[in-house]
Amino acid sequence: MGDVLHGRGALLNAEPAGLVPRLVGLRPHELRAVDAKEYARADELPVLVVVGGRGMGKTALLTAVHEAYEGVRRRNERQRHTPLAFIDCEHPAIARRRPNQPEESWSPVFQGLLVLAEGLGERVRHAGEVVFPRLMAGLVAVAASGWQEADAERIRRELGRILLLNEGRPGITLLASRWAGKVVSKVVAAASGQAPFVAAAIEATLESVTDGFAGHRQQKSSSWYRTYPNAGGNAQRGLILLSEHFRAGGPSREHAERWLVRALLADLTEAYAGLGSRLRRLGRPLVLLDNAHAGPGPGLLEAVLRDRAEGIADEVVFVAAVRGDGHPVLRGAPRLALAEVGRRADWRPGSSPASRALVVPLPPLTANETLHIVDGFCVLSGEQAQFPHAAHRLTGGNPLGVRRLALAAQRHRALAVSLGGLLTAPAVDERARDEDRPLYSALLEKLVPDDRLEELTVLAAAHDLESAVALAAALLPDDFGSAGVRTLQARLAAEGLPSAAGHFVGDPFVRTLLLLRLHHRQDGHGKWRETHETLIAHYAADGDPDGTDGDPGRARHRLHHELALGDTAGAVAYLRDSFPVLDTRTWLDTLCFLASAPYFHAHDDEGHDFAGQDDRRAAVALDRAGTRQTPPEGVDAVLHQRVRRLLHAVWQLSDPLVLPDPRVCDRLRFELLQLCDLREEGGALLWQAAQDWPREALAGRALRTPADEDTDEGDGGA
Repeated sequence: MGDVLHGRGALLNAEPAGLVPRLVGLRPHELRAVDAKEYARADELPVLVVVGGRGMGKTALLTAVHEAYEGVRRRNERQRHTPLAFIDCEHPAIARRRPNQPEESWSPVFQGLLVLAEGLGERVRHAGEVVFPRLMAGLVAVAASGWQEADAERIRRELGRILLLNEGRPGITLLASRWAGKVVSKVVAAASGQAPFVAAAIEATLESVTDGFAGHRQQKSSSWYRTYPNAGGNAQRGLILLSEHFRAGGPSREHAERWLVRALLADLTEAYAGLGSRLRRLGRPLVLLDNAHAGPGPGLLEAVLRDRAEGIADEVVFVAAVRGDGHPVLRGAPRLALAEVGRRADWRPGSSPASRALVVPLPPLTANETLHIVDGFCVLSGEQAQFPHAAHRLTGGNPLGVRRLALAAQRHRALAVSLGGLLTAPAVDERARDEDRPLYSALLEKLVPDDRLEELTVLAAAHDLESAVALAAALLPDDFGSAGVRTLQARLAAEGLPSAAGHFVGDPFVRTLLLLRLHHRQDGHGKWRETHETLIAHYAADGDPDGTDGDPGRARHRLHHELALGDTAGAVAYLRDSFPVLDTRTWLDTLCFLASAPYFHAHDDEGHDFAGQDDRRAAVALDRAGTRQTPPEGVDAVLHQRVRRLLHAVWQLSDPLVLPDPRVCDRLRFELLQLCDLREEGGALLWQAAQDWPREALAGRALRTPADEDTDEGDGGA
């Protein structure tokens, strides 16, 4: 139900093999190799990085890949197909140091490598476990430098966990405990906290570990560290230097972390060395890094990319998910569209580390994919049949938004006639259980930085940096200010939510959710009114309360926010009076901009909700009894009423939170055709809009002014 891979099959399809199966060499969900012709060569093995904003399905994709290679169940036991590890680089257990862990001997990369090795070391069908002697020795050396003030129990616990990486046989827990006991005894007796303690601790640790592994091939780890820079062929000195570099922090720590990553890959490579191993092991090891822009992600990616660029080869498949589209580690990396990687990937590495990555942006879902997802949860009919198109318009094809709306429609079927109603109803989790919060709140938790939700809720009404600064000055804490606005703007851009022309929050879906939250923050909608009144004052010209002052741009913005407060008089007057003088294209653009004002059910003059929830815009557009208005004296009464009905029709049909009303579409067409007769020049644009806009609205697409090629004559001086 609601397949998470709608539109993403090019990466994980089994037939024909998608990009990930071609890299791994195994068909998903099967212990069967892909066709040899499709198996990617080792020298053409990129680090696959999927990028996109929040809610674009990156985590869902990695989860699907993990499930595909986690194995199949036989006799109630899951049998893994290939060495596999999956970590969330933002998870606190990986990205944050525990209080009792010294900063000089811990980093997210250290923790990430430990967790990755634990995952990769699990038993694989027909091939047993992978052991990590090189990584184990390096991690012990780093950890030992933080035991200076530690108690014996903590040393025993940390060392025991690391030692488990080097042996997969039953009984290793007992052995690891015995080795840890030896090391604890030697470490405690080694020094009293002075500088020589670190060297003494490492010496005692490695001596005990070497004794424990006497006669095993794992002792190769000792010789491997002889090649550490300036080790002089002495493995113990190499490990001491590694520990010192790690403790130093900065570039020195990055150098040490790179060697630890190299140790992990060398251990994996050795597990596949030799004819016997090749016969037993199918496919390549697979490492999945979610949220790789955070925690250990950048360090892991950079280490792998740099080593591969320098000719230090490995055969590990890395698939990483990165939020945003401009991480420095990936600057200059080749890119391919998702559709291009379905059958082949024209990827050739260059000389730079970034060229060893292949970046694949995850696109929004198409309207048809949205329809299929909604249908997977519930088949709607009648008025509700417009729901999938409206959901696609609202979300812009955001997979998280589409799925959560479909779940809500399944649970609250009666509310499927109103996206606004679903968003304010209790959210529904994956098990169809109501959550104790509205759906818009659950979505915002995933789609925006949670530490800046309050600020974004206010700034969502802004159009640009200048208006955002005005809102911050009036409504946000004094220590936020213009610097806070600029910092937040840069952060949104880095996370894939850049500003767009005319909006501080560029993503329409996120902006709609934030405005909905702003509207519901207080009883009586006081914050909503305060925000829009601030912007009305901002766009009013100095000394001119009407905000005209010869600047139509400022006037239009002021009227936009008046509409958001339910005051339509100014917008109707402006459109009525400018219709004879503005060129038609500009007039239609102005109409669309004004009608893009957010609307939440009608309020009285004090901002309180009316008892009824009917959409008054539709009632005005359809000229129902009780909605008519006496035109001001001295104006063209027919034009005034026609423009008023047209504005309300476009306002209702442009609203992403309501399903399109066919009756309002018919009225929109009629009013535009009537206006054609009033303009000799530009009549073609009005006529074309009358044809296009009703059709676009019913299909769940945004209204736009017809392009020049859509008409057969000019627009009268555009």
